[in-house]
Amino acid sequence: MASINMFLEAGGPVVAILLAFSVVAVTVIAIKLWQFWSVRGTGNQSIRLALEHIESGDRAQALLLAGDRSNPRADIIARSLRLLEKPHLSQEEIQAEITRAARAHIASLGSQLRILEVIAVVAPLLGLFGTVLGMIAAFQAMAAAGSQVNPAVLSSGIWEALLTTAVGLAVAIPASLFNSGFERFVENTAAQMSDDIGRIFTAHAEHRSGEARKGPAIHKA
Repeated sequence: MASINMFLEAGGPVVAILLAFSVVAVTVIAIKLWQFWSVRGTGNQSIRLALEHIESGDRAQALLLAGDRSNPRADIIARSLRLLEKPHLSQEEIQAEITRAARAHIASLGSQLRILEVIAVVAPLLGLFGTVLGMIAAFQAMAAAGSQVNPAVLSSGIWEALLTTAVGLAVAIPASLFNSGFERFVENTAAQMSDDIGRIFTAHAEHRSGEARKGPAIHKA
């Protein structure tokens, strides 16, 4: 607590703002880590098995395996299977609905990442701004002292001025690193969902084609 008070007194309002940024960044990081861990830690094995059952034609078992609505990929697979069972819907309508649902999931995964991006950009600039203000104050004090300048006072003023840059970088670097990792996770999830949808529709087309070939053969017999 004493060190925080020291930072606030030395850095002034700029450090106070940067500390508020750090609280927001840590909160967002914790929320997204929990969300992404929940997505990645559940259902991946079931998703793989569900896709294998879809390709083998066992949609009922695939639907059971893809029942985890908290996993975006599982939800898209289950939603696709249910929509494909509705004969009154065209393939274009089904694809449009699945695309809409996939975009909603990606938007949910990417929510709040903009906050980290802004903090990563603004925090070092704000720290630099605080340093410039501190240096101005230090040199004004030096000019006012004239020939009686105390080097210790000057160095103390410069130290306090540089403190805001250090705090700004300390806030920005973790925010930037986590934001980059989170964005990579969202991109990978989007690519996986796109691949899942492609496999589902390919399997559906192959099964329909197989049924169409069997139909005339049975009729001819």
